[in-house]
Amino acid sequence: MSISIKFLGGTRTVTGSSHLVLTDKSEVLIDAGLFQGHRDAFYEVNTTFNFNPHTIDALILSHAHIDHCGNIPTLVKRGLRCKIYTTSATRDLSKLMLMDSGKIQEEDIRYINKINKKLDLPLRKPLYTAKDAIKAAKRFRAISYGQKFCVTKDIFVTLYDAGHILGSAIIVLDIKQKDNDIRLGYAVDLGRKSLPIIKDPVAPKELDYLILETTYAGRFHPSIEEAKGKLKEAINRTVGRNGKILIPAFSLERTQEVLYFLNELLKEKAIPTIAVYVDSPLALDVTEVFKTHASYMNAKTNLAIEGGHSPFEFLNLRFVRSQEESKSLNNNKRPMIILAGSGMCESGRILHHLKNNIEDSRNTVLVVGYMAQDTLGKRIVEKMRYVRIFGVEYELNAEVVVINAFSGHADQNDLCDFISACLPLKRIFLVHGDLDQAQNLSNRLITQNLNIYIPSKGEEILLN
Repeated sequence: MSISIKFLGGTRTVTGSSHLVLTDKSEVLIDAGLFQGHRDAFYEVNTTFNFNPHTIDALILSHAHIDHCGNIPTLVKRGLRCKIYTTSATRDLSKLMLMDSGKIQEEDIRYINKINKKLDLPLRKPLYTAKDAIKAAKRFRAISYGQKFCVTKDIFVTLYDAGHILGSAIIVLDIKQKDNDIRLGYAVDLGRKSLPIIKDPVAPKELDYLILETTYAGRFHPSIEEAKGKLKEAINRTVGRNGKILIPAFSLERTQEVLYFLNELLKEKAIPTIAVYVDSPLALDVTEVFKTHASYMNAKTNLAIEGGHSPFEFLNLRFVRSQEESKSLNNNKRPMIILAGSGMCESGRILHHLKNNIEDSRNTVLVVGYMAQDTLGKRIVEKMRYVRIFGVEYELNAEVVVINAFSGHADQNDLCDFISACLPLKRIFLVHGDLDQAQNLSNRLITQNLNIYIPSKGEEILLN
């Protein structure tokens, strides 16, 4: 019996995670993430498959971030007919994320086509729509942490808490063979210990093979308290020059985490009483899902919510739903904090706020999450003099502050500790990270006599 893994996406990069497990009897897809990058590459990569979606027997979803679930509607449009297994929190969050992704694509395409029409350029179509997302969401099936579940004739799946975002899962596949079984673990993405809101990661035992993320595999995170201190300093400095703080943030988890610390800073009177706008209808809906899945949150957060002191609610916080109110923020010249999606500045309302504020040196762009190569967010992090937004170049005069300590991804020490808890391992595959990050971790692990491999996109590896 042959068993292999085909690495379809999210190899030597952090977007578009997707991997296919093949046996003589089954085809199981793990994640179906959206590749994020230049507009042309976005469409080409996300619509090009070197497998047949119609023959997939099951899709296992690790969590609700778009770079892991975002291409599911495209697969359904192309013939995917199987069930999609994940936790109940990820199921509910993914529905919101996919509908929002479809809606954002529709809105962005309308805006781009207005420009293209004036310039006599070809009109574009969205990858998928909100209606397509609703159709795809009907295929989700929820399973609990620790529940061993049969998904095909020869593959069982068990989910463990990944400690990355609400409902995120480490996926373990037990693949049945005549001679001996194979136990394959998938920790992409893996969280950190002692983060606010969510519980710590759980390491599955006695794996044969492990597919592991490497987003921050060459780095060591400062403490989360240091992130809180840098957040305070950036806000006070910007308010002092009468500017705005723009925070590109994923509506799922990172927005709630930033709100958690803003709430603490305001209660401690460490920052001025300043208006905080979450310009994301999605973030409000996501926060409501958090409240209905309290069992996925840690004890401290649960107690605060039960006591009427939700960390996601405070006096000067306002969630912005309408486009009209979003646009009105550009005419408001008072200091304020604006959190808006998307997290990598590739789409959504953050683009309009950047367009209107990035050339003003009084303002600050506060980066609290990972920015992939070839995204607008990455170009802002690199402080390029000019950045292109909606096809127009703008001068980057705003201050850029990067706080990596907010990351929900494991750093090198976290990853090594996790690997130790999963031993014995025949081989470890390093994915979901730029090549330099993966290579850095590989160099450390090789000294421990571990079998490490960094696959390329499209590569198929046979498991012994």
